[in-house]
Amino acid sequence: MDKRAMIGARIAKELKDGDYVNLGIGLPTEAVNHIPEGVHVTFQSENGIMGTGPKPAEGMEDEDMINAGGGYITALKGASFFDSALSFAIIRGGHVDVTVLGALQVDQHGNLANWIIPGKLVPGMGGAMDLVTGAKKVIVAMEHLDKKGNSKVLKQCTLPLTAKGLVSLIVTDMAVIEVTPQGLLLREVTEGYTVEDVVRATEAELVIPSHLLDKN
Repeated sequence: MDKRAMIGARIAKELKDGDYVNLGIGLPTEAVNHIPEGVHVTFQSENGIMGTGPKPAEGMEDEDMINAGGGYITALKGASFFDSALSFAIIRGGHVDVTVLGALQVDQHGNLANWIIPGKLVPGMGGAMDLVTGAKKVIVAMEHLDKKGNSKVLKQCTLPLTAKGLVSLIVTDMAVIEVTPQGLLLREVTEGYTVEDVVRATEAELVIPSHLLDKN
């Protein structure tokens, strides 16, 4: 299983039956393809769809059926379509249980930076600020290191913030890390890595439970 699918499958395990979930563009959308059998999750796309399904089979794409990032989607039975105003009323009204977003950086205080690198041209923050503020639980989905090999899990974000103190869980290709009042709690280490690997790849300090140290 490649990194993208692995992260998506692990995120899917965090979603509970009956949840309303918004998936950010890119990597987070992989989660929809890994929902366990018997678990009913309703996915919202901020461009105005409630009830999105897995990506269509190759050759079955419909150019009118896309998510907020322009990727092809399907619609499940009972899906509804609406305008952007209603979509953001749902988000801002606190009706989304979980949002999953990618990140450029996240830190030990639960701060998130995911929308701009200074000096680079971007169209804007999009719906990220609304989603992080409106959702009951915020999961960050990302690779642990950037393209230069630098940690993306920091003591303090250095890029402009999307939101402060609202990240609940970080799922990377190396680990699952929970944001707690006591700091970043290492919940799981991905198969093929050790606790030491994760510690070396993480600039922030980690709280490591004894059962992980015993397995290491």
